[in-house]
Amino acid sequence: MPTYVYETIAPKPGEKPSFFEFKQAMNDLPLTTHPETGEPVRRVVLGHFGVLSGRNPDRSSGSGPCCGPDSGCCG
Repeated sequence: MPTYVYETIAPKPGEKPSFFEFKQAMNDLPLTTHPETGEPVRRVVLGHFGVLSGRNPDRSSGSGPCCGPDSGCCG
């Protein structure tokens, strides 16, 4: 079972959320309240995303937007 990260939703602007981890099956609905305190919570999405531009950079010359001479992706 994966472990998901949740944060509390601060009741007042400027308050810092607290974070906790919770194991649940992938097909379980996300929590809406903290299992111990009952505070409202939301699932935090971790990771990164990429933007697909539809262009195919010329990787051999190192001239593409993600393939500079020092990037290490051009072989």
